[in-house]
Amino acid sequence: MQDRLCVSVRLGGALGDEPELVARLKELGATSADVGQGDLPWKVLADPEGNEFCVLGPA
Repeated sequence: MQDRLCVSVRLGGALGDEPELVARLKELGATSADVGQGDLPWKVLADPEGNEFCVLGPA
């Protein structure tokens, strides 16, 4: 069983918008992850080692 730690990235003004950040993270090696989240307003990605994290738009 894998230990889970939820890391979320909340966007601030200097980071750009969510689609830009998701595209940049994918350029750096992240991949889309399906953890059963369904249709939610954030994106779930995984780093190259398989660690999952969420990217959230501004609050």
